Amino acid sequence: MNEADKSAWCRTHGVYPEDLAKWRASATTALAAPEEMRASPQATRQDRKRIKELERELLRKDRALAETAALLVLSKKVQAIFNKGEDE
Repeated sequence: MNEADKSAWCRTHGVYPEDLAKWRASATTALAAPEEMRASPQATRQDRKRIKELERELLRKDRALAETAALLVLSKKVQAIFNKGEDE
């Protein structure tokens, strides 16, 4: 793409040519990153295992919270039923 076309494209999309150049440089750098920067298969497996553990724990806590809320509602209903006769 020549300069005139690039400038026209940038104007059309609301981008400064300098920003386009920075984006291109950072993308090129990221793609050329050494393999050391990438996660190893072992680290990926460990991350997946940790995510599953956290999801399980979150589900357990969510169920416990729902049970506690249900018990609270039931206890208030029981209290309202039995206190109803005492008001009269």
